[in-house]
Amino acid sequence: MPETIYEKKLKSLLASAGIQINGPNPWDIRVLDSRFYKRVITESHLGIGESYMDGWWECDALDDFFYKVLRAKLDKKVSQLTRVLSNLAGVLINLQNPSRAFRVGETHYNIGNDLYEAMLDKHMLYSCGYWKGADNLDQAQENKLRLIFNKLQLEPGMKVLDIGCGWGGAARFAAEQYGVSVTGVTVSSEQVKKAEELGQNLPVDISLTDYRDIQGAYDRIYSIGMFEHVGVKNYQQFFEITSQCLKDDGLFLLHTIGSKRSSMNTDKWTHKYIFPNSMLPSAKQITTASEGLHVMEDWHAFGNDYYKTLKAWHTNFEHHWPDLKQAYDERFYRMWRYYLLSAAGSFRARNVQLWQILFSNNGITGDFYVSREAGKFIA
Repeated sequence: MPETIYEKKLKSLLASAGIQINGPNPWDIRVLDSRFYKRVITESHLGIGESYMDGWWECDALDDFFYKVLRAKLDKKVSQLTRVLSNLAGVLINLQNPSRAFRVGETHYNIGNDLYEAMLDKHMLYSCGYWKGADNLDQAQENKLRLIFNKLQLEPGMKVLDIGCGWGGAARFAAEQYGVSVTGVTVSSEQVKKAEELGQNLPVDISLTDYRDIQGAYDRIYSIGMFEHVGVKNYQQFFEITSQCLKDDGLFLLHTIGSKRSSMNTDKWTHKYIFPNSMLPSAKQITTASEGLHVMEDWHAFGNDYYKTLKAWHTNFEHHWPDLKQAYDERFYRMWRYYLLSAAGSFRARNVQLWQILFSNNGITGDFYVSREAGKFIA
């Protein structure tokens, strides 16, 4: 059968990135259904993701495949129209308004605590680890926590707010290791249940609360991997709340995935299957929204560490799949594998970033040096 225009176009694009159809390398892809070509060319990210879920193509090293695709900027050459229409929706609609706030909790974080317990580290931290000096996931995640709490200069007795607390791992660690009391909020009911179970007998309070309903005054605030769900239309309100809740001499640390360009939406596949209504902030969007509300004290980027984190999560997921498949079907397996490894390739290609940004309300006076080390902080 002669090649279609879609097949010729996609083969040419992939060849420019060093990828062959049915080639010998682990990053080459095997096409099992010829409908794949048209679907990718016409539907871009959604088409390539759904066709993988449907078993139309295979790849032994998905992360390497996406690394090569993104380094060659093939995503920009495929189906410009789908991106235009997606961005238009973000401009016209506040996809992260209060009525939608709990959707990501219900859709993603409530999938099942068994899945996350199998995939994550011992603290159940669902965000980028800090791999400097670490050789396993548990060490990298504890490094991340110490890095954050050292930057915040936590001291015993402080009152701390955790915005987007997940299963409470960071809050528990702060309470145990630094002698602080922590209030954590999340939009996932399953996370609240697990966090309450694991945080007994500690000064940690976890509640099912949207960030827009937070009240009180805190010595320190941190938000780890939650800002990606806020949305550009709400960034200024988010910083207004953190500014209002932070005491005059307090510090606030934002740990977030970042985009190298300003946009109004995530890609369609991620929106549909993984993080509904999510949006990656750009540096410009963060600085614009926080201007006049916070003083930026430090900006730390370590995006390649998320590549290592995602690869570790994928290894755990594959290791535990024989047990997990009793509760999850094969299509879910392919979706989750695609999610973890495509994201890993994206971070390795530096198509997306990881930032920790330290803010104060009024600016810190005198000498102030922000450490990049994750050792135990000595005041």
